[in-house]
Amino acid sequence: MNAPFPLLQVREASFIQQGKRLLAPVSLTLNKGELLWLTGPSGAGKSTLLKIIASLLNPSSGDVCLNGQRASGIKAEIWRQSVSYVFQTPQLFGRTVFDNLAFPYEIRQQPVERRKLYDWLEKLNLSAEMLDKPVDQLSGGEKQRVALLRNVQFSPQILLLDEVTSALDDANKQAVQQLIEQQLQQGVAAIWISHDGHQISSRHRVLTLAPVANRRDDGSA
Repeated sequence: MNAPFPLLQVREASFIQQGKRLLAPVSLTLNKGELLWLTGPSGAGKSTLLKIIASLLNPSSGDVCLNGQRASGIKAEIWRQSVSYVFQTPQLFGRTVFDNLAFPYEIRQQPVERRKLYDWLEKLNLSAEMLDKPVDQLSGGEKQRVALLRNVQFSPQILLLDEVTSALDDANKQAVQQLIEQQLQQGVAAIWISHDGHQISSRHRVLTLAPVANRRDDGSA
């Protein structure tokens, strides 16, 4: 029996800032276990769309629904536990990798087991010694992988991935893709921004955003 609502529904969402349109109206649906590749030229509004879905930006028009309920009717902290956004530029905090990977356990008041964290690191070709490494000593690719692991340890309903493999070599890109496929098999849905034609799999849907016309919100050029 089909669910009465898609997991995620975006209806004619757009975004205008200081009179300039940054995202033309876009609609999409996403169900459990689905991956949607999001492509398009620079400036088409791909990251803006993810930020709207993540409830980091309010759309200028349209709306976003999770399981049939509008984002405006769900507390931000509840929404962000269900919809997890992984930035292209990693947002790490604290002093060490441990501080970042332990954080999801701490906010849920659950014990942190180093063995579990070692297992997560291993999934993305990171050594156990990495756990105590200062975040300011990490490479760009290491930061991307740590940020991703922090977001997937407690599987959200939806993962929003903003070019999360842009700083990785082929072997580590493959490790990330395997991790995301495992998340999909567990019912997590994902929207993944990528410009890598070799990475985008024909097994999943692709949504390509068109360039945004340089118009002001009054329709003038």
